[in-house]
Amino acid sequence: MDILEFKGEHRWLSNFYPTLVTFEGQRFPSVENAYQAAKTVKSSRDKFLICSPGEAKKLGRKVSLGPKWDQVKVEIMKQLLKQKFAPGTELGNRLLSTGNGTLVEGNYWNDTFWGVCNGVGENTLGKLLMEQRKQLFLALS
Repeated sequence: MDILEFKGEHRWLSNFYPTLVTFEGQRFPSVENAYQAAKTVKSSRDKFLICSPGEAKKLGRKVSLGPKWDQVKVEIMKQLLKQKFAPGTELGNRLLSTGNGTLVEGNYWNDTFWGVCNGVGENTLGKLLMEQRKQLFLALS
């Protein structure tokens, strides 16, 4: 079964879904918080530890990005998703339960890098989730 957006019964696939992840020794309340914090230097990340994912996204738009952000952002997201959907965890098992369905981060806010808006987009988040699902399947065999 294909999943075309990460809300409602599929909200757990969203980076806003509450789940503890660690980035550079700090624990964040969601993948979104950790990802947005990763955009800035460690000494400026405390505010990302205590805010909502939506607030983290807004804060992340205001930070100065490091010169190599575009080269590292996908790998950072991949590492955060590996934690969220780790083997043997509830969320890892839920990801496995999507079988071979296509996962699409459908959105209306014009994010065509991480998702798809109005049929246009790279769906990078969906591809990373499907890659993690494949790794989970391989770990079972």
